[in-house]
Amino acid sequence: MEADYEVLIIGAGIAGIGMGCYIQQQNTASFFTPKSKMKQKRNCNHKRQGQSSTQRFVVLEKRQDLGGTWDLFNYPGIRSDSDALTFGYSFRPWLDHRMLASGGDIKSYITDTAREFKVIDHIRYRHEVEQLSWSSTAQQWTAMVKNHASGEVFTLTANFVVGATGYYDYQAGYRPHFDKEEDFQGQIVHPQHWQDLNYDDKKVVIIGSGATAMTLLPALAAEDGEQCARHVTMLQRSPTYVASVPGDDYALDWLSAKYSPLSKQQAYTLLRARNVLRQQGVYQIAMHAPSVMKALLTRWAKQELKGSEVNIEHFLPDYNPWEERLCAVPDSDLFLVLKGTRAEVVTDQISHFTASGIALNSGKHLDADIIVTATGLKLQMLGGAKLYVDGVAVDIGSRMTYKAVLVEDIPNMAVIFGYTNASWTLKVDLACHYLIRLLSYMHKHGYHTVVPKAQIEGEKAQVQEDTIMGALSAGYVRRAKDELPKQGDRYPWKVTSNYLSDRIVLKHRQIKDKWLSFSR
Repeated sequence: MEADYEVLIIGAGIAGIGMGCYIQQQNTASFFTPKSKMKQKRNCNHKRQGQSSTQRFVVLEKRQDLGGTWDLFNYPGIRSDSDALTFGYSFRPWLDHRMLASGGDIKSYITDTAREFKVIDHIRYRHEVEQLSWSSTAQQWTAMVKNHASGEVFTLTANFVVGATGYYDYQAGYRPHFDKEEDFQGQIVHPQHWQDLNYDDKKVVIIGSGATAMTLLPALAAEDGEQCARHVTMLQRSPTYVASVPGDDYALDWLSAKYSPLSKQQAYTLLRARNVLRQQGVYQIAMHAPSVMKALLTRWAKQELKGSEVNIEHFLPDYNPWEERLCAVPDSDLFLVLKGTRAEVVTDQISHFTASGIALNSGKHLDADIIVTATGLKLQMLGGAKLYVDGVAVDIGSRMTYKAVLVEDIPNMAVIFGYTNASWTLKVDLACHYLIRLLSYMHKHGYHTVVPKAQIEGEKAQVQEDTIMGALSAGYVRRAKDELPKQGDRYPWKVTSNYLSDRIVLKHRQIKDKWLSFSR
């Protein structure tokens, strides 16, 4: 039986919209009908004879709007911590000069892209994929879908599934329980559930030191906003690396000015390459010469704090750079606000909550009207959908990824992951490009299924403890190591987290190799 859709995309965030755009840019009428059969259909005398009812693709999104992360989070100051030139899609230039773009601007960019490439017409909102089942007999996926608007549960079929849901649970963030927290008389809020909170003239304590906390601190203490907290404290368990980056970049305007020989797209491509090389250079220094990178970050932090009473020890971790994600702040906004009287950073352990704040192990007490638990993410795969292959439940956390895109022993399925050491979209772009190449190859040769096999004649890839997130040792990754797909001990099962090598592998190397099993 023909499937309802050729490709089912789960999630309408930056990865799902990107995949939809790549499909829309293809001239092929079908990915799963061989060219010979398409020619027969065109030559049929009767206009309906031989025509397929299968639609090209559908995007199922369980939220009420597209955007993913950038629709979910709405806390003050929400922004990307990656530069916009590499966070934007390669095929659609980011034209704004603001480099660490706000969440609202990013969502508008994704929305405009979806409209321009007519992906928006293929999205079904409030549709949650609860289960995915592959049948080797039918050679297709059956998705059990719940329509949250009507309450209806129905099934649809697809030849290929692309998981573009990201890696964390949108329903709830990671929220540890603190001793005696029920005694606290103020408000406790997780950034993932921030809804029009009134913090004006309030004392706020932010628990955490990741990108969210680094964004919230200057935003809540800003005196030029609609609201301004009386005092904001960022409470971290251990020191954190922080680097300031320029908030604006006008090079795109200069390179594509009226008398420049470069178009906007050419200038964008050039500057994107510049930023990629810069990112990769910093990461490689951190990996191969961590003491050098540590010395540089320490020197920069000291310069930022010069003339203040802030202790540099708050920004001198005992781990090497990029063992946890490096936090970037625009135009030194975090350091500038710490030099004032409205904000401070405290490195200490929580003893317990009190009626008026938090008691620390050191004996110090932090007064608070509001406590923000920026304590991290709760991870899940495929948006929580259950996975079956021929009736057998599959634990995706026990499987390796092939080129960090396909999944071991699972037919016709991809899971799109971005980078954690560079812009998320850089890897999304490469993964989508690879999938189009794969589907086009299958179409050209009349293949209907593809399965990555880790064990072939005379050779077997061994699963490693490291997940698809690579060497990142952040708390949310360690907590969910059993949920995330793994990497192997050799190419193409090993995750490089290197854009330059991934670009060669995913965009230029031949599709068919000894690890992929194709069938018609």
